[in-house]
Amino acid sequence: MKKSIFKRMLTAVLAVGMLVCGAGCNGSSNTDSGADNSLQKVKDSGKFVLGLDATFKPMGYTNENDEIVGFDIDVAEEVCKRMGVELVKQPINWETKEDNLDGGRIDCIWNGMSVNPSRAERMNLSEPYMNNKMVFVVPADSEAQSMADLADKTIGVQNGSTAQTILRDSSIGGTIKETALPTNIEAMQQMDLELVDAVFMDVIVADYEITTGGKNYRVLPDGLSEEQYAIGFRKNDCALRDEVQRILGEMKADGTLGKISTTWFGSDITTVPVK
Repeated sequence: MKKSIFKRMLTAVLAVGMLVCGAGCNGSSNTDSGADNSLQKVKDSGKFVLGLDATFKPMGYTNENDEIVGFDIDVAEEVCKRMGVELVKQPINWETKEDNLDGGRIDCIWNGMSVNPSRAERMNLSEPYMNNKMVFVVPADSEAQSMADLADKTIGVQNGSTAQTILRDSSIGGTIKETALPTNIEAMQQMDLELVDAVFMDVIVADYEITTGGKNYRVLPDGLSEEQYAIGFRKNDCALRDEVQRILGEMKADGTLGKISTTWFGSDITTVPVK
């Protein structure tokens, strides 16, 4: 990738990061309809409902015992413990996640959700808690050595994901055939069946599948975008967002967050600021 392209991408990431940190609350805890009671509602109900697609290894997914587990889940469990409420894991359709949030079915979207301007506009996002990048994954025996080798090839991508948007907006998007699938798991299955030549996805997911899942894949050296993960709340739910953010900072400071990260990734790769 040319340096000028990378610099533009990095500038865009930083701009979105600034948008995230200032989005939603702006120092106020009032909504148009009165006081913000989002945190109190969760405490009164005794439940914090987390929305996820339950297929996103290793962030939040359903294991062989039909249990929803993952890095985000372990972190959320600890956050709820410190808030004194029960974590409820609610699988949702990723394509309609914002509708589930706005409709009150869930209290947040917490599932390795990448930050982009449209999500920052639609939701009240936490500060980013992890860095990520979007990469092309190919079978280990693929002849492709770089992104340029994927011209005229078929690329699998999760429908409704930022990966899909990035791929379509890129220069390579005009030279490939996209196959949109509901999940990254199905996209990788299509690659195993040789129905797609590569999958465009999060490097955190790809690395986990290769190192832990034993998948015979490799990641091409050039990708298309640097990203960050954040938690999405309803636009006016400032009190709830701020409390979750405060607890995450507390967990970072006392080492709990680093311990959970090391369990899943081998080291502390979180970016939560200590305040």
